[in-house]
Amino acid sequence: MFMRFLVVAAIFALAACSDENSSKGGSGEKTIVIKFPHVTAPATPKGQGADLLKKLVDERLGGRVRIDVFPAGQLMSDDDSLEALAFGEVQMIAISLSKFDRLTKQFQVFDLPFLFDDIEAVERFQNGPSGQKLLTTLEDKGFTGLGFWHNGMKQFGGPHPFHKPSDAARLKFRIQESDVLQAQIMALGASPQKMSFGEVYQALQTGAIDAQENTWSNIYSQKFFEVQDGLTESNHGYLGYFLAINTGFWNELPADIRVELSGIIKEVTDAVNLNASKINDEARQTLVTTEGKVITVLTPEEIAAWRQTMRPVWDQFEDEIGVEMIATAVAANVAHAE
Repeated sequence: MFMRFLVVAAIFALAACSDENSSKGGSGEKTIVIKFPHVTAPATPKGQGADLLKKLVDERLGGRVRIDVFPAGQLMSDDDSLEALAFGEVQMIAISLSKFDRLTKQFQVFDLPFLFDDIEAVERFQNGPSGQKLLTTLEDKGFTGLGFWHNGMKQFGGPHPFHKPSDAARLKFRIQESDVLQAQIMALGASPQKMSFGEVYQALQTGAIDAQENTWSNIYSQKFFEVQDGLTESNHGYLGYFLAINTGFWNELPADIRVELSGIIKEVTDAVNLNASKINDEARQTLVTTEGKVITVLTPEEIAAWRQTMRPVWDQFEDEIGVEMIATAVAANVAHAE
């Protein structure tokens, strides 16, 4: 409770500072300030997306709208920002889809292991009717979805390479706050440990956890490779973000500003998703060529064994997610998907 008080106090102090520093537009109107906290480094897909959004808003709506970006957990954690957006204490967030399972079980579709073959399949699903419907599913809770931002496909990091599922047994895995991810790790005979992103490096360093799953860009930017000997390219899951704005704040914006912001956000979302694969590829290459890391690439036969071990997780959550939703996601793995 005390920590919650400190977070809220800090937010209002920043808000007061923002109001004092707001410039006047040509008509004398006060600048609309959008506070946008996130927990990743500026060089990651989300970090670059947030900075590009700020830049384009400054160029096209300067004097009327300003976005204040707080990267790398400077302002608050993902969990705190989820609550802060609902209360209108910050205006925009882009946090992992896994974090939203407390608000809607449908978002759990993105956490199902080996559901999507690649990032292109994820994009087909998100751009189709089912994915676009998910953008509006939380409006009654104060979250208006503006888009899906990719980070990339997830890989495993541990004390040794993982060739077969039994290689992960009995290890302590850091996971995000997700019941599906918890079930995924338990299916391996391992121990899931829910933990915030900012705590992972130290937990690996001290041995509080043995392993984690993440994208190449996060593994590199957070230096997880320094405290892990085994990196395995599994592409077993998807890590993406729900870009959302407080519904009340969004609906109260002047109509012309809302239209302009919508266009900018669409442009930035396209750029983020196009750039995410490039950033992850570059991070992977740097891990090998500069850091001297050996990456274990699973063979098709090994992937089949992993998929068979984790496939029961789909059945476990199909009633919550919806059989039709899962089927639509599976169909996105082929070119003629929705």
